[in-house]
Amino acid sequence: MRGGENALLVNWCEVAITHSKTGKQLYYNTFVTNHQLTEQTVVPIAEAGRARWKVENENNNILKTKGYHLEHNFGHGQQYPASFLLTLNLPAFLFHTVLELVDAKYRLLRQALGARRTFFNDVKTLTRYLYFDSWQHLLDFMVQQLELNLKFDTI
Repeated sequence: MRGGENALLVNWCEVAITHSKTGKQLYYNTFVTNHQLTEQTVVPIAEAGRARWKVENENNNILKTKGYHLEHNFGHGQQYPASFLLTLNLPAFLFHTVLELVDAKYRLLRQALGARRTFFNDVKTLTRYLYFDSWQHLLDFMVQQLELNLKFDTI
């Protein structure tokens, strides 16, 4: 990847997909890998590279734009606080992702309130002035006050 005696040796894969009739380029990307590229391995390696890029790009986009305030270079650098804050952000992202999958009230509230920031600002305001004996009690209160259609048991 760089010149010199201790250069990192890699293989380069370039993928371009064009429309057969119009010749218009539909997709283009390049991948660097330490795996050997052959006629048998190039397609699976390109597919894996595309899948990895897609996952990383989509997750970074969520972390940047959906209230986590995480930039691509957030954890890069010499300062420990940056790494520490990154370490705190990733479990929060995981926790919110799990909540989206398993908690119908949370999912309904998130859909109704739109931006993640709105939801957490509401939670912050409510918990500043009101006491809730559980997470479910807080969600029940929010669903009731927003008059959302979800049948639930109150605690």
